[in-house]
Amino acid sequence: MVEKVYPMTLEGKEKLEQELEELKTVKRGEIIERIKIARSFGDLSENSEYESAKDEQAFVEGRITTLETMIRFAEIIDNEGADADEVAIGKTVIFVELPDGDEEEYMIVGSAEADPFSGKISNDSPIARALIGKKVNDEVTIATPGGDMQVKITEVKNS
Repeated sequence: MVEKVYPMTLEGKEKLEQELEELKTVKRGEIIERIKIARSFGDLSENSEYESAKDEQAFVEGRITTLETMIRFAEIIDNEGADADEVAIGKTVIFVELPDGDEEEYMIVGSAEADPFSGKISNDSPIARALIGKKVNDEVTIATPGGDMQVKITEVKNS
């Protein structure tokens, strides 16, 4: 079976490793302690603290498994072959919506480290898919759920 590859920046991989370490060394211990305390309350069938702690434990263990998989199959982005003015994963792109829209800036990252609220969009997003491979001054049509958007790339920066 072929495993999925998770493209990401070195910084993104390091963040995932830090989160994994935190979950394993701190969060697991906190949850185990909560479960011990909740068990001491008696009847587990009507113990909401126990159920809550067990639910959190299941969530954390699932997240640990996900992080381990993402780290194991991480593919660090290397933009050596890309032109300086070409949009690629790991670069920041600045564009203007045409005809007279606002300037927008996004760093294109792998889905594992995407965070739209901090300006990092997934390479799988409609915007990134439309922009990857394009260059400064290119006009690009981006198909979005709200309709097509016409943009002009004004700058590409190594992040």
